[in-house]
This record gives sequence, structure tokens and C-alpha cells, in this order.
Amino acid sequence: MSSSRFPFFIFEVLIPVLFIFLMIGGQIFWIRRLRALGRRLIPGATWRERIGAVALGVYAFVMVYNLVPLWWAHTGTHTRMTASDALLDAPFNWWLFGSVIGFLLVVILRLPDYLFRAGRWLYRFARRLFQDGKRSQDVAVSASAPPKSSRRRFLEQATMAAGTIPFAAAFYGLVHGRLEIETNQYRVALERLPKGFDGFRMAQLSDIHIGPFMTATEIRHVVDLTNRLNPDLIVLTGDYVIWDPSTQGAVVDALSGLRAPHGLFGCLGNHEAWSRVTDSITRLFTAQGTSILRTANAALRAGGDELNLIGVDYQTHHPAGEHAEGIVRRYLEGVQPLVRNDTANILLSHNPNTFDRAAELGIDLSLAGHTHGGQVALEFISPQIAPSRLITPYVWGWFEKPGGKLYVNRGIGTIGIPMRMGAPPEITVYELVRKA
Repeated sequence: MSSSRFPFFIFEVLIPVLFIFLMIGGQIFWIRRLRALGRRLIPGATWRERIGAVALGVYAFVMVYNLVPLWWAHTGTHTRMTASDALLDAPFNWWLFGSVIGFLLVVILRLPDYLFRAGRWLYRFARRLFQDGKRSQDVAVSASAPPKSSRRRFLEQATMAAGTIPFAAAFYGLVHGRLEIETNQYRVALERLPKGFDGFRMAQLSDIHIGPFMTATEIRHVVDLTNRLNPDLIVLTGDYVIWDPSTQGAVVDALSGLRAPHGLFGCLGNHEAWSRVTDSITRLFTAQGTSILRTANAALRAGGDELNLIGVDYQTHHPAGEHAEGIVRRYLEGVQPLVRNDTANILLSHNPNTFDRAAELGIDLSLAGHTHGGQVALEFISPQIAPSRLITPYVWGWFEKPGGKLYVNRGIGTIGIPMRMGAPPEITVYELVRKA
């Protein structure tokens, strides 16, 4: 398989097949475990059957309600939380994450036992083939399942306990984690920073994703938090909507309260391209005073000096699913003429993968988003456990190479499952200083 086809194979074949296996297997596994728990806790067969039938009916309704619309176009997104969002969508997402990840943990933890039992079965099968005289006796012995040892019972109980952890984590990420906004402030030393910008403060917001789990009211709260930080400049690095074009007016209106002496600038993300709102949302932002830079630059002025701000639309080498918008053969094509040699250059690019090319062009600082910091990241277990690592090595935080620096912001909103774990939403403030 060629290297150019490998990402396609991962995203279009391997991951969907694995997810379907975990999805179906997880439903069967946890329903059987809940059924067994009901037998122990609910006295009387009649009551168990009635409660089980009601629970199964509710389960089927919630699954159908949430899964069937996936075959339709992504329209009708709310910009406030409704009763159906709270009572149907949220429980579905909690159950989906918990059942799939919990089942995956059980499979991983039980894998050594499964392999041992499979090896033992193969060994006994081989013995039956080569010992014809004892074949019938061996078959009789293997046909009767041996009683469970205390070790196996402990293993099953331990893996079951581990399998329930994702349910608790999903509840936290859904109710609390997605709304616990973190403010990170950094001093950034740039060699070519003009004297007039020494101490200049920029605030970055990214990946707003307005919707029922990041409502217009919650976005206005983020706006208030950002304004209290008193930045000199505010930059926005894309993904204001999710799928529905009709939400673009609401998100622009919610962000219109942002205030900074040197203004507001931004770039566009993949969801603006995928929802076909790149031109219309640019006009809406312009009308309320935010300049969206689309392969364009702007000169910021302070103390008689200038700083060069550059912005580009979303760019990628590989399509994501059915979406082909934003694909380029080479990152940052057409940006080189916008780079200035007489001052520091700051790039706004939603996709952090443009950083390699930005460093080659001598762009001093790149600001990106896109990854949500993994959104559901288990970095405390291993640095590699974050879904975003499948698309970029630049998941969150600072990166540096000859020619430039990159910061990847975790964003504010969510996509897919509306929860955050190990990757809280983030407002970032940069204090620019002259490198000695």
C-alpha cells in the first residue's frame, strides 16, 4: 500500500470497521451485563420482565432517535439546549461513549486470558488428533466446562469494574468538562518583534462550534471572560459552526461583544468550508468589525512600529470522509509574498499541519486550532492516547522548529460527542516580548 493511500485506508476502512465492531459488541456486552444485574437485584420474574421490557423500549427509542438522522443532511442545529437535547441526545452520547470505550477496555484487559484459553483449547485439540486411543475420553472431558477458578472470577470482576470507568468519565466530560474553561497565559519571545510591540497582548479563541452543547449564551460567557483579560488584540482561528449554515448569524452575533484596542482578526476552519458558509460568514464578521484574513495580511501599528498578521482558509492534503473542501497540493501556497522581512510575522491557520511550511517561510509565530486538544484525551496514561494524533503530530500546546513557533489552541466547543476529558476548553493569551 502506497504512503499516499495509507491515511485513506485508516480513515475510510480501518477506523469505521473497528468502530462498528466495538459499537455492536459493546451493546450486546453491556445489555447482557445489565440483564444479569437485574436478575440479582429485582425480585420476581414478572417485575423483572416488565422493567426489562420498558428499559429495552426506551433504549431502542433513544438509539433510533439519534442514529437514523445520521443518514440525512446535517441541518436544523439548535443554538440553545432544548428538552430533546437534554433528555435524548445527552444520554445517548453518554451511553455511546461509555459502552464503546468500556467494551474496548474489557477486551484489552481480558485479551491475555482469551489468548491463554484459546491456546489451551488448541493444545487439547491437537492432543485429540494425535492420540486416537484417548480421543473419546478427551472429548468428554473438554465438553464439560470446568468450574471458574477464583483467579478467573477476580479477573472478570476487575475488568468489569474497569469497564464502568468510561461511563463515569463520560458523565463528567458531558456535564462539567466541556464547560470548565481554562485560561492559559504565555510570554512569547520573538527575535524580530518591533520595540513598539514589546509587551503586546493577544487573546486567541478557536473552534467555537455553536450548537446545543455550546449555546449562544455560553459563547457570550466566553466573550465576557476574554474581555476581562484586557487583550490588545483578539484573534479567532476558525470553526465557528458545526454543520448547519443557518447558525452562522447566531455565532457571529454571540462573538460581536469581543473588544480589543487593536481590533479583531480571524481565519476560517474546515466546518465553514464543509457547511458552505466561507463567503457569507466573512461578510457577517466584516459587518460587525472582525476582519477575516483569507490569504491576506494586515499591518498592526503600535508605537510607530508595525507587526504583520497573516490569515489563510482551512488547508489540508487529505479529505475527511466525503468532504473534499480545503484540499491543497502544497500548504500556504500564495503566502510567501505576504511575509515581511522587516518585522515579525504571525500566521492564523486553523490546521496546525501548515506549521512546517510556515517555519520554512520564516513566519515567526503560527496560531492554530482544529484538534480540540484531542477533546477526549488520556494524556495522563500515555501521550499517544488522543484521537487527534491520527491527523496531526501537533495536538495541543507549543511546538518549535528552526524558523518559527506554533501554538495549538484546544478550542471552546466540541464536535461529535459533546464532552471533554483531559482537554478542557481554552482561552489563550500571549504576551509578546523582544528576544534578547
